[in-house]
Amino acid sequence: MPYLKIQTNITIEPATEQVILKQLSETVANELGKPERYVMVVLEAGKPMFFAANSDPAAYLELKSLGLAEETTPSLSATLCGAVSQQLAIPGDRIYIEFSSPPRHMWGWNNATF
Repeated sequence: MPYLKIQTNITIEPATEQVILKQLSETVANELGKPERYVMVVLEAGKPMFFAANSDPAAYLELKSLGLAEETTPSLSATLCGAVSQQLAIPGDRIYIEFSSPPRHMWGWNNATF
């Protein structure tokens, strides 16, 4: 049920993409205390992106998860910014993160909703 989408303007080698996806999947599962088998991570690299009046390396992340508590977002922001900064060499001040927690009836999986 957790879904992390990363969009960035940097290019990433295919072999490196798989490493990054796996590391971020583990990070999301650990941070949210959810089984990794439910975590989905998408990485869209090489996207045209302009942030803070320039096209220096930047990223936009979306983290959606059922039951995402407001008090957990500061820690999640620090962890995700740190991971993306480390793995993609993007400074934290060039990363935006959108958090959302949809109602259970608005999240489908395996022919049903949660």
